[in-house]
Amino acid sequence: METSPDNTINEDILLRKGARKAAEIPEHIRHLLQSGTIESVNLTEWLAVDHILLLQQITRELDVPISTQDVYGKLEPKDQHRIMKVIPAIGSLWLEYMEGIPRQDGADLFIWLANHRSDSVRCWVAYIIGLNPHLHVTEKLEQIRPFAADAHFGVREIAWMAVRDSIRADLLTALQDLIPWSSDPDPMIRRFAIESTRPRGVWAKHIQPLKDHPEIALPLLSPVKSDAHPYVQDSVSNWLNDASKTNPDWVRQTCAMWIEQSDTKPTQRIVKRGQRSI
Repeated sequence: METSPDNTINEDILLRKGARKAAEIPEHIRHLLQSGTIESVNLTEWLAVDHILLLQQITRELDVPISTQDVYGKLEPKDQHRIMKVIPAIGSLWLEYMEGIPRQDGADLFIWLANHRSDSVRCWVAYIIGLNPHLHVTEKLEQIRPFAADAHFGVREIAWMAVRDSIRADLLTALQDLIPWSSDPDPMIRRFAIESTRPRGVWAKHIQPLKDHPEIALPLLSPVKSDAHPYVQDSVSNWLNDASKTNPDWVRQTCAMWIEQSDTKPTQRIVKRGQRSI
């Protein structure tokens, strides 16, 4: 059985490990993922969700006039099956729809989507925020924060990608806004502050000023130079590794300084991984 009589999801489904290959995803799990009833539990499941079909399900449920053709209209033919292109396109459509309805209705819809059980739907909302031309980068960071701290790995990744262009466009303001985040008690928030500003990053445009002058991000990086959480450590070391491609001397000097200031196991791991490409 997929659900219990009260329509809650059975515990064995919620605690599943997830298939290693898309072809191995059980049909009942695929159906629940595709209907937005459950979250994905690993990257295989996350990538297996057809966001366009999920959009059809959600828009039928809400009686919202967004169609499959609307999505395809925003995509090049080569991008129609690329999840990192489809998610922003869907976020853009929701944003356009919300701008055309009464403000309170739009706010209510945003809250409904933002709290949806499906991680895929919450990914759309991150781009509703990130693509909103009426929001300043500071406002975008404030609104994206719950998604940066989301319990789901996919939502957290999409969160920083959704605001990356805004951070690039107003870098100094964004760095100042994010400095308190790198000292936040939540490791997910600390990680977001670092990952979103990586000079090169993954699946993202480079931030040229940080490639040329990584030192301007030192006030952001210093609070996490000895972070106890491996999730944050990996992000910090990847940030340094990015910077080492264009400024290896700065990375060497920074790592030496950090070891002198805090010769702990976390710092040792960060500086070792951060200099792996030098």
